[in-house]
Amino acid sequence: MNFGRVIGVALVLLALLAPASPLAQPKPAPVPPGAGQVTIQEVRVRLTDLGPVVLLIAEGRAIPIFVDATVASSIQGALTGEKTERPMSHDLMHSILQSFGGRVVQAVITLKGATFHAALTVAFSDQVKVFDSRSSDSIALAIHSKAPIIVGRDLLESAGTPLPKSGVRM
Repeated sequence: MNFGRVIGVALVLLALLAPASPLAQPKPAPVPPGAGQVTIQEVRVRLTDLGPVVLLIAEGRAIPIFVDATVASSIQGALTGEKTERPMSHDLMHSILQSFGGRVVQAVITLKGATFHAALTVAFSDQVKVFDSRSSDSIALAIHSKAPIIVGRDLLESAGTPLPKSGVRM
């Protein structure tokens, strides 16, 4: 397991469990998709010559996000309900959130430069917090939690590839 990921999980847990600072402004509640946003309808994991890719599919278009094999395996397992012999990082985070009454509300995927980013919204007790995250981690946690994955319409149109109309599955 990646040491940096362990530290990341620990920091997220500390942020969720820490009492709110009296100086902190409350985060706004998650906003449902509007005219400028699109909810992803389907997520697929595929192996390509360039490595594993996650396809975010909506409105006949697919946004490809290349991920490492471990993340691809975690997302595929979340999609199919298959369990690995030992829990993966996303399984662990999902279990920890559930045990403390937290739940993923949504993942919003954006593109900055040539890198996908995500904002993961988590509700915990009477708080809603938004965490900056790798897009692949937010996608995995959203799928584990059956929470919506949202992209901007501009991202879908600029980075999304039209799906074949012949019924061929990517």
